[in-house]
Amino acid sequence: MAKHDQPWLMRTYSGHSSATASNELYRTNLAKGQTGLSVAFDLPTQTGYDPDHLLAHGEVGKVGVPVVHLGHMNQLLDGIPQGEMNTSMTINATAAWLLGLYIANAEDQGVESSRLRGTTQNDIIKEYLSRGTYIFPPAASRRLIVDMVAYCSKHVPKWNPMNVCSYHLQEAGATPVQEIAYALATAIGVLDAVRESGQVDEDHFPQVVGSISFFVNAGIRFIEETCKMRAFTASWDRICLERYGVQDPKLRRFRYGVQVNSLGLTEAQPENNVQRIVLEALGVTLSKNARARSLQLPAWNEALGLPRPWDQQWSLRIQQVLALETDLLEYEDIFEGSKVIEAKTDELRDAAWTELEEVLELGGAFEAIEELKGRLVSSHTERMRRLESGDLQVVGVNVFAETAPSPLGGEESILKVDPDVQDQLIADVRAWRDARDADAVKGAIDELRRVARSSENIMGATIALAHAGGTTGEWADVLREEFGEYRAPTGVSAAVGRHGNSLGDVARRARALPGGPPRLLVAKPGLDGHSNGAEQIAVAARDAGMEVIYQGIRLTPEQIASVARDEDVDVVGLSILSGSHLELVPMVIKLLRDNGVDAPVVVGGIIPEEDRPELLAGGVAAVYTPKDFELTRIMDEITSLTSQNRRR
Repeated sequence: MAKHDQPWLMRTYSGHSSATASNELYRTNLAKGQTGLSVAFDLPTQTGYDPDHLLAHGEVGKVGVPVVHLGHMNQLLDGIPQGEMNTSMTINATAAWLLGLYIANAEDQGVESSRLRGTTQNDIIKEYLSRGTYIFPPAASRRLIVDMVAYCSKHVPKWNPMNVCSYHLQEAGATPVQEIAYALATAIGVLDAVRESGQVDEDHFPQVVGSISFFVNAGIRFIEETCKMRAFTASWDRICLERYGVQDPKLRRFRYGVQVNSLGLTEAQPENNVQRIVLEALGVTLSKNARARSLQLPAWNEALGLPRPWDQQWSLRIQQVLALETDLLEYEDIFEGSKVIEAKTDELRDAAWTELEEVLELGGAFEAIEELKGRLVSSHTERMRRLESGDLQVVGVNVFAETAPSPLGGEESILKVDPDVQDQLIADVRAWRDARDADAVKGAIDELRRVARSSENIMGATIALAHAGGTTGEWADVLREEFGEYRAPTGVSAAVGRHGNSLGDVARRARALPGGPPRLLVAKPGLDGHSNGAEQIAVAARDAGMEVIYQGIRLTPEQIASVARDEDVDVVGLSILSGSHLELVPMVIKLLRDNGVDAPVVVGGIIPEEDRPELLAGGVAAVYTPKDFELTRIMDEITSLTSQNRRR
């Protein structure tokens, strides 16, 4: 019998509603053969708000599990041995706090922190550039990451304190070259800061370099993706050796996990997503020398909403069939000596190195956020142009769009979070606050504040606050007061539109309107930070001759209504991808009308088809979902809405 390599860690990215419900899901998935946990947190947890905060309204438990205090961490891991489990936590701005809760819970269970294995994503750069769950300014955010790296090197040595995440860069439009370069620049920015902090002894620094892992995206062009991973591997080895002097090849290994490309999943004909997921998995498993260490696959219906447990099982079975039934793990690297693979790998590696050097000349990733954001928005604009023109073909979307009705559709095809979850969590956290030792919490908060003002490592005070009963919002509020908050650049002004004559025709029509071109407010209410779609709408509207007001992410309904009133806008466009549209959209419309704004409201995002009638009945003029990729048509319809509303 042929010798098999060990398969990668198999994960499913999951969490929703409550810690108890998510724990049940985790134990079910582990029983089905999943070999590691991958925890998805809800947006209030990711952005440092308790469920009773104004900005948390409509977002609690929607895209992940709410973890507000140590009791929730205990519920989340009930029956799951922390000392044996490999746990990945997709958390960034509040990563220090969630790791603090994880360590505190382990200590309560008698598990030493030295036994804990897993990963905190903890990559704030890609939050500024693509995903939007940042809180603090770059320098303060880097300090938190450095403190985590230094603390883990001494106390949690099996933990990967940072998982440099290029996944969302590709989601935001990054080319393979940009994905490699910007991720490597982020790792350099952190490791240089760790070295400069003096918190790690020089002889231990190679171990710190070896603790940095990566999380990448695998797209449908699996030959190019294979070469991208080989280029990533070679480039990281070079950086570790030349920049940091790491001599041990094991510590220079490019250790990475993967989720394949959710950007490429389609709402139209979603059954096609199954073969996309399979092919994308090949790009990070075929090459032994650049094979993923862990892999999580999205579900076929994630473009529609939250997947059900059965959908996640389907994705897990894809991995198991690939690892156990095929002969993939029986051979050495099958691409060694391939002229095609080697040439493409060299091309990507050299181009990415040039791009990396440009970023470093700008001061590094933390210093060049605005420039990098503009480049990504421009790249995504080009992708949208190719999709709309047909240069980029997507089966079921802009080619072979005809289809028979799918037996997989219907209201039961996605999981819907019970709206009562929010009220239950609010009651839970208030009861938790009432039952804890208030003096102990106050003392721990005061100590956290003192440490934040000093140069001391923040992790000790963070873990102490977790033990005292502090909450996610309380931890984040202290650091907001000490570090300040940040609003990342939108990148819209730097993007160059390339939509050809089609938007030019709309622009001529818009300029000819009585009263001048439409004034469009593009707004993202709530905590959803996925701004790629909103940015592309803003760029297209600008290129269509409209006056565009776009102030970025994370606005309250009150702020949106005030801006719409003060700017006298013609149309309000709301972008929501977190599933909170039925809560937030009616609030925005009511506040608009209360402020005397009669502008029509259009909504775009991940909107299940069965929710469309309720939104339209509630006063929404139009609903756009990912299948509405024709930006020219959308701009034309916004121009028509403006004309109709002005004539009223």
